[in-house]
Amino acid sequence: MNILVIGGAGYIGSHVVQEFLEQGHRITVYDNLSSGLRENLFPDAQFMHGDIHDYPNLVQAMKGSYDALVHLAASKAAGESMLNPEKYSRNNITGTLNILNAASETGIKNIVFSSSAAVYGEPEYLPIDEKHPTRPENYYGFTKREIERFLHWYEKLRGIRYASLRYFNAAGYDVTGVIKGLEQNPANLLPVVMEAAVGIRPEVQIFGNDYDTPDGTCIRDYIHVGDLAAGHAAALNYIRTSGKSLIVNLGSEMGSSVTDVIETARRVTGRPIPAKITGRRPGDPAKLTASSALAREVLGWKTRYSDMETLITTSWKAYQAHQK
Repeated sequence: MNILVIGGAGYIGSHVVQEFLEQGHRITVYDNLSSGLRENLFPDAQFMHGDIHDYPNLVQAMKGSYDALVHLAASKAAGESMLNPEKYSRNNITGTLNILNAASETGIKNIVFSSSAAVYGEPEYLPIDEKHPTRPENYYGFTKREIERFLHWYEKLRGIRYASLRYFNAAGYDVTGVIKGLEQNPANLLPVVMEAAVGIRPEVQIFGNDYDTPDGTCIRDYIHVGDLAAGHAAALNYIRTSGKSLIVNLGSEMGSSVTDVIETARRVTGRPIPAKITGRRPGDPAKLTASSALAREVLGWKTRYSDMETLITTSWKAYQAHQK
């Protein structure tokens, strides 16, 4: 297939590109490099420097007889979205509408969209499946939920099939060690732990240790970015062969606490990794874990690298390589 990957120079995007290239597809990356990195670009993939807000350029980029596009271009920090909703409205909502309109104009009929478990909000039950109510508690999650609504209407009105992939906590790095570009301005726990391990930051903040969990710290579902990439490929194959759209969770179904992550990282890295307990953050549920039963059933997808040992080992190798 001929696939356009928008945001393909980013942390997740580069792993998705790697997966598609390994499967023999022709790939073009469209990225403005605001958070993506040139070192994440593969020589076997074409690169077009461009912004999703430059509509004429976006339309021109899509005139390549593409079988599909993957949309990974978005702002993604939940906390920041509550402080700067204008940025998230522009980048996530307006930017996505530009992509959908350009796809409609150029005849692209298959879209894989990077959604988020943030669409669910506070869990009413665990593990969270796709039937769980969607009541996002931050503006980032709201933007992802609204984009799913837009996708539904563009399918109905323009025949654009879509797969919306609701990620849980993406983590880890390419197990082959080829991708070394580090995620820019990370807000998630595991890269923050890695930054503390290499001395980029002085300590890891633990936001609350009085939750109703075995060790008092929050539990989250961490999914290896390589497993996410495989999920993109499986989802694209599904919508192309079945002619049906899909909303599906991608998670490991394993819960790891903040303390679990830090202690495993200390053991793997051999570094002390200072940690400081601070107050709870508003809107942080005690526990979030996924049900990925639908992905297994419909896509034949399963995780390979999402155990905590592999997540931290592959991250540590990437951070060590970068330090050298």
